[in-house]
Amino acid sequence: MNLKVRLALMNFLEFAVWGAYLTSMGRYLGNIGIGSEIGLFYSMQGFVSIFMPALMGIVADRWIPAQRLLGLCHLVAGLFMFGTAAYGLSAGTHAEFPIIFGLYSVSVGFYMPTLALANSVAYSALSAAGMDTVKDFPPIRVFGTIGFILTMWLVDLLGFQSNQNQFVTSGVVSIILFLYTFTLPKCEVSKGGEQKSLIDALGLRAFTLFRQKKMAIFFVFSMLLGVSLQITNSFANPFLFSFGAQPEFADAFGVQHANILISLSQVSETCCILLIPFFMKNYGIKNVMLIAMFAWVLRFGLFGLGDPGFPGVLLFILSMIIYGVAFDFFNISGSLFVDKSTEPALRSSAQGLFMLMTNGVGASIGTLAAQAIINAYTHPQKFGADTLTVGDWQSCWFIFAGYALVVGICFVLIFRPKKA
Repeated sequence: MNLKVRLALMNFLEFAVWGAYLTSMGRYLGNIGIGSEIGLFYSMQGFVSIFMPALMGIVADRWIPAQRLLGLCHLVAGLFMFGTAAYGLSAGTHAEFPIIFGLYSVSVGFYMPTLALANSVAYSALSAAGMDTVKDFPPIRVFGTIGFILTMWLVDLLGFQSNQNQFVTSGVVSIILFLYTFTLPKCEVSKGGEQKSLIDALGLRAFTLFRQKKMAIFFVFSMLLGVSLQITNSFANPFLFSFGAQPEFADAFGVQHANILISLSQVSETCCILLIPFFMKNYGIKNVMLIAMFAWVLRFGLFGLGDPGFPGVLLFILSMIIYGVAFDFFNISGSLFVDKSTEPALRSSAQGLFMLMTNGVGASIGTLAAQAIINAYTHPQKFGADTLTVGDWQSCWFIFAGYALVVGICFVLIFRPKKA
């Protein structure tokens, strides 16, 4: 089989594992009576992202080939996803938070490092084949987003959004990927030679960049914007589901098929990547990052203004389209800024620090803070066989929009990089 096709299938499966539950898990947790703890489940992804990818990277560099470690991580992640689903099925609405959270956390702890390991496998295989990773990897990576969207749709259409079968779906795909890794090209491990210190291996030397005022300001704002990253992944589905309490919206498409509606965000994310070269060339890094920040204001504000009926649903659709700008423009332009602003010896660890500040520290703080706000303005209420989180969702979305607006204004006033 063609190498690019093999790597595209690897990426497809890698992100299909995540798409099965990432956007619908909040609805299930609310349905079993622990909706007030959704933020902890999502913040765990950020927490383990702070240290697990670096630790697994060291193992892959020194002892276990990356493609084999990728498979082993998916085996453990998949088995604990099955464990999470089995406990959820047996306990039903009497599920105890510590047990289901513990099972889920182990699974996520082994899944999150595979995002970096899958990239390592692809880069290694492409380089060994004499291909250009800059040119050949992006089309391969697109299949990851396709996999993510397809499992979102599968879980939606099979009626798994409100039950534990979304975890079963994720576990099945993880085991398939575990088996598939035995067919992937072998990656080499380091045989002696220069060994990195633990500080270098964990990327901690990049923290010296905080000595530079410009970089310190940038990383602080990266964390502040990272607060916004997981809020809609965590709470958009329970929010849309809450409209089921209103008779005029109960049968609306956006309520019954929230995952499909939310998946427009991922479609937009894929398309907006193509716009970045034009915007970077014509508007510069700071302005592109500003566009992203104010896109988050619209993302949240439109959630607050919309509803699943017509024409209110058009505001939701517009919010999904804007997500691509909000997510891509900051993540990619921020990554480019880091690349251009750091010396070659620190670039890799600086990229790791950027991800840590946004997807690690920022996203973890953001989901926990968002949960506290939502708990203050909403409450669980039983409707038939389902438990919905109802209340003043509009105020929550406007608070999130206001936060993003303040961060954007402060960024304009404080961050002043030299023009290239």
